[in-house]
Amino acid sequence: MPAKPKWAQLADLIREQIASGELAPGDKLPSTSQLCLEHSVSAGVVNHAMIVLKTEGLVEGVHGLGVFVTERPRD
Repeated sequence: MPAKPKWAQLADLIREQIASGELAPGDKLPSTSQLCLEHSVSAGVVNHAMIVLKTEGLVEGVHGLGVFVTERPRD
């Protein structure tokens, strides 16, 4: 079985951080550049993971401010 793509691994990690409470509603996620450095991935990988998490309703982007954990994740 092939390894999971890096964007999926990053999305899983952030999902776990939200589920465990490590990232609480209203918390700001690290910037794209910070996530790139911390996880040794490209900006494209981070952006793909963010799109997935936004689609799932776990995070939302606020123009000019960053990406935040939503108050209540959608089912």
